[in-house]
Amino acid sequence: MDERRRGDEIRRVGIIFSGGPAPSANAVIAAAGISFLEDGREVVGFFHGYSNLQRYDPVSYRLLPDEHYRVFTDADLRGIRNARGIVIGTARANPGRGISGPADLDDPEKTAQLRTVYRALVDLGFDALISIGGDDTLKTANFLRLYQQQLPPEAKRVRIVHLPKTIDNDYHGIDFTFGFFTSVDFMAKAVLNLAADAQATSACFLVETMGRKAGWLSYGVGIAGEASMVLGVEDVGPELRDEGGALDVERLADRVVELLLTRERRGQFWAVVVLAEGLAELLSERFLQGIGRDEHGHISLGRINLGQLLTSLVSQRYQAKTGRKKKCTGVQLGYESRCAPPHAYDVMLGSQLGIGAFRALVEEGLDGHMVSVSGQLDLHYVPFDDLIDPETLLTQVRFIEPGSDFHRLARFLETRTEPIGDWTLGPRPER
Repeated sequence: MDERRRGDEIRRVGIIFSGGPAPSANAVIAAAGISFLEDGREVVGFFHGYSNLQRYDPVSYRLLPDEHYRVFTDADLRGIRNARGIVIGTARANPGRGISGPADLDDPEKTAQLRTVYRALVDLGFDALISIGGDDTLKTANFLRLYQQQLPPEAKRVRIVHLPKTIDNDYHGIDFTFGFFTSVDFMAKAVLNLAADAQATSACFLVETMGRKAGWLSYGVGIAGEASMVLGVEDVGPELRDEGGALDVERLADRVVELLLTRERRGQFWAVVVLAEGLAELLSERFLQGIGRDEHGHISLGRINLGQLLTSLVSQRYQAKTGRKKKCTGVQLGYESRCAPPHAYDVMLGSQLGIGAFRALVEEGLDGHMVSVSGQLDLHYVPFDDLIDPETLLTQVRFIEPGSDFHRLARFLETRTEPIGDWTLGPRPER
């Protein structure tokens, strides 16, 4: 066998997309699928994430073609790289729910749904699975890999590779994730529209963007959308926290008021502030009571509506300082961008990641690796063990590093509230 094709025994491959949508999802699926088809291998797209796989039963819940999955043809996948949405759908079903550490992998009750997924893949004749999703989907892929390691040596192994997907760009192991730049571009245009509105009406907009715990998306939107100020979780120091360590909304409101007053002194009677939704997780418990959680245990940050929460405080504290009223409006952005027409870069990146799945499985014979790129979209493969804590089996969020060049870029471009000395244009030297 050719040494460059260490996974040549793989004949049937499944593709699963899990979690929230991201622009250029179809570029990833199409490139991966076509790579296998052109090499004479069968490729199948499972509908709606793990939701059907985790319910599989050979008698009572059989998985059927074109009802629960699609056996792809070349015609299915050609010409869809720029298509919106996700050709196989998605869901947040979590077959690893309840597993919180390595010991749980020995618990038949806690691994019941993983066992069901594994059984479905084996019964349907799959040799490998391509997992496309965020950090929670990576965690599930790793659970499935570790579950198989517990099986007897003679048991069939289903190889797994993961393709990183999130508009939040909070992944270790890759510089930028597909969909990030499209989402930034889409929301930045909305922020530019709001800035024109704010300037015309001498108003203030507080724009909360998706991004979960990290500030990448809000920073991208703030920089590209020329926001007056952007704040992420990385910016919450002691000066913005209360005595218990939680984010103090009154201090945050005062920061915005300080911005408004600074801009007024410079003749700018309007502002657009971009806030990362992850700031809401830092609020005290009284703001989080009654807020639901998803299948992976995450707080539904959008339901807190941080921008709306701050608007009344900003208006009140502005009026208390100036004696004047200021119209302040909270806006949430995020869902609108997840299926926006994909940016050219995201289509190229997504396509390369899809091809990387084929190369990882067939050419390299890998298992338990994430496909990544660097430089000129050069492919490389990161072991799950490098991305996941072995004691907790959790992934680590990648935050913007305070003081990094990217962080400093936002600080340089936004309205700075420190005093700026008066200056005048000096005389032009004449010959």
